[in-house]
Amino acid sequence: QVQLVESGGGLVQSGDSLRLSCQVSGLTFSSSAMAWFRQDPGKEREFVAAITSSGSATLTAVPLKGRFTISRDNAKNTVDLQMNSLKVEDTAVYLCAGRATGVPVTETSGYTYWGQGTQVTVSS
Repeated sequence: QVQLVESGGGLVQSGDSLRLSCQVSGLTFSSSAMAWFRQDPGKEREFVAAITSSGSATLTAVPLKGRFTISRDNAKNTVDLQMNSLKVEDTAVYLCAGRATGVPVTETSGYTYWGQGTQVTVSS
């Protein structure tokens, strides 16, 4: 059974940093591209960042480049999202996603496995 469990969310102030982590089990992690998405209630799920199975390449949503960084540790089966200079508009549930191939995509439909999400709230 594949499980993706996110952690690290919370309430922070504008300008703060936060690091999210996703622990993955039941998946051949080193062969799986991983990604982070986010979702506000009533809005569509939005791509944040993705990383190849080896960690050699990443994709980041253009508006978030320079503030958000995705990374992975294949020895620990974890994928992290470092978020800096947080803004109120970054408030959302952040979800970890995985797919059984090594090349990431930006579409939600490209991911088979999903975590439950972790809430990030940024106050002004």
